[in-house]
Amino acid sequence: RKIEICARAYRILTEEVGFPPQDIVFDPNILTVATGIEEHNGYAVAFIEATRWITQHLPHCRVSGGVSNISFSFRGNNVVREAMHAAFLYHAIQAGLDMGIVNAGQLAVYEEIPRDLRDLVEDVLLNRRPDATERLIEFADKVKGAGKVQTKEDDAWRQGTVEERLAHALVKGIVDFIEPDTEEARRKYGRPLAVIEGPLMAGMSVVGDLFGAGKMFLPQVVKSARVMKKSVAYLTPFLEAEKAAMPGARSQGKVLMATVKGDVHDIGKNIVSVVLGCNNFEVIDLGVMVPAEKILETANRQGVDVIGLSGLITPSLDEMAHVAQEMERLGLRLPLLIGGATTSRAHTAVKIAPHYRGPTVHVVDASRAVGVVSSLLSEDRKAAYLRQNEADQERLRREFEARNNVKELLTIQEARERRPRFEWSQTAIDVPAFTGLRAVANLPLDELVPFIDWSPFFHTWELRGRFPAILDDPAVGEQARHLYEDAQKLLQDIVNGKLYQARGVYGFWAANSRGDDVDVYADESRRDRLATFHFLRQQMRKPANQFNHCLADYIAPADSGRCDYLGAFAVTAGLGTDELAKQFETDHDDYNAIMAKALADRLAEAFAEYLHERARRDWGYGRDEHLTKEDLIREAYRGIRPAAGYPACPDHTEKRTLFDLLKAEANAGIWLTENFAMWPGASVSGLYFAHPESKYFGVGKIGRDQVLDYQARKGLPLAEVERWLGPYLNYRPQLVAVQSGVSG
Repeated sequence: RKIEICARAYRILTEEVGFPPQDIVFDPNILTVATGIEEHNGYAVAFIEATRWITQHLPHCRVSGGVSNISFSFRGNNVVREAMHAAFLYHAIQAGLDMGIVNAGQLAVYEEIPRDLRDLVEDVLLNRRPDATERLIEFADKVKGAGKVQTKEDDAWRQGTVEERLAHALVKGIVDFIEPDTEEARRKYGRPLAVIEGPLMAGMSVVGDLFGAGKMFLPQVVKSARVMKKSVAYLTPFLEAEKAAMPGARSQGKVLMATVKGDVHDIGKNIVSVVLGCNNFEVIDLGVMVPAEKILETANRQGVDVIGLSGLITPSLDEMAHVAQEMERLGLRLPLLIGGATTSRAHTAVKIAPHYRGPTVHVVDASRAVGVVSSLLSEDRKAAYLRQNEADQERLRREFEARNNVKELLTIQEARERRPRFEWSQTAIDVPAFTGLRAVANLPLDELVPFIDWSPFFHTWELRGRFPAILDDPAVGEQARHLYEDAQKLLQDIVNGKLYQARGVYGFWAANSRGDDVDVYADESRRDRLATFHFLRQQMRKPANQFNHCLADYIAPADSGRCDYLGAFAVTAGLGTDELAKQFETDHDDYNAIMAKALADRLAEAFAEYLHERARRDWGYGRDEHLTKEDLIREAYRGIRPAAGYPACPDHTEKRTLFDLLKAEANAGIWLTENFAMWPGASVSGLYFAHPESKYFGVGKIGRDQVLDYQARKGLPLAEVERWLGPYLNYRPQLVAVQSGVSG
């Protein structure tokens, strides 16, 4: 039943609504076991198997669950509950569970659960024997009331040995005493290298184990890395002094990391680099916008063991495939890691791995990176890991082939007939206070702070939840509060010191739609056309009472005789970010370097929200708004601001038209890479639509008839248009055979 419901919901969301599958999170409902009711015995297995099926058959979506439900029968018995949570998570994660709601304080390390208790717990969870519940209850009675002793955190740890103090500082992220403790260790061990390979790596091994077990969270790991780097920095002069006689510290392997050509986003890559460094891997980070030639030349010159590619925008997927092709052409067989927000296991298997005969592995997030790289470089585990990876990718390719039959779409003409129809003669069109451009230079940052949406900030650090509720979350609340406090301190420094520069530009133009395009004009006479924006229309079949939307629908058509208006904007809060991050990196402080970039992203999004509010007032219809911050986050206002590269307007090349219209480079200091990523990375751009019924939607799959129509309207070669729209095509480019009666 769980599978049936999730499959139906997935089909409706992706095929009928056009909802992006990567934004779908299923919770197949974890229910309590060991209740004494026989029908409940299979609840854990049902969830695990449903999770496995969802992971295998519903691509790109995520699976979540409330883990504490599983042990509710043993409330009050923390020993049993912690063991049940850890064992259940172990098996559920193996099946594909992406996230779970659980009290981190009630989570044991799976390998540390006593064998007798673990067997009893797994008998219950996996429904392995009919008397499993009775046996676990009997055991629970013996340990009832037992639990962890809570001790008050104080400075008692300073009384331990230097090894214990270094380990404690690393696990807790405490930098206050790291230099004197490192010096004491150097004097004790005699050689700086012995300190690194001894107590420092021992402490980082504890950090890695705790992180892998879910007992530490990403912000804590990055703080641990800061402690490690400061200790190594202190030892560096001593290492240099004996360099001629002593070899360098032995790392577990050398990993090259790069954000691919045309992409400027690097926060996720930086986090993975830090986590790998924490686990004694040598990381060569080439930064952002790195062409394939530089990646491969550096890999060869440095003798790396693994290459890791990252990217955020969809064009980066093609660039990753290009790197794979070049690696194959050069005869390389190094493992290739693929990661980033737009990547997925399925895409890696279908679009990247076939280009390269070496190992190609998708890495979901930072928490998986160490396990993946360790397996790839382990003589004992590598062969089995690669066999499993290849089998998984082959399965994903088969599923893609089976699932990727051409979907039945409307023709583009039929879809246009099903557009929303407005009585333009009766529609009130608000006139902006001005037309043309207005630059916003050096906006005080304190004006943006109230507009910050903090929830995505926590997601950057892999802490899931909505702000401010996440601060009291039983699982991650304590760490979220620490992270938020640190962010507030750095944000205050940025604002008070004017360390970032916020620049932007926005404007309004007379406009009319022409089919699925929108023309913008120099003035209301509409004689001098300045630019044309090209949009795509939904072609999926929908119920009779639903429309097939296109953004052009929200602008009055030229034949209506009405003069309508379109707005546009581009903003950045990223000017100065790289300089601040570099200062922190120079001080071996990756934690604040990553924090600096994450805050720049939040300020840029806040700037977009701030400017949209101003634009609504300038347009007239927003002058009487009285919205709370929560209203703004929920977008409880009239109008939308869609961006190129997002579901309603998936073609990134439309940014070129937008930036030329806004003169964004001159007016806001923002420019586009060859793959249409914005630089600085902490930038936002888009269009303003004011129609009262305008809304966000996903274009979804489109047929070849619309692509040919779109290509003719844009005046670009068909192959180029197909490359930019690849994920949305309902056909295989260059394939002639198409099912009879099906568009595309």
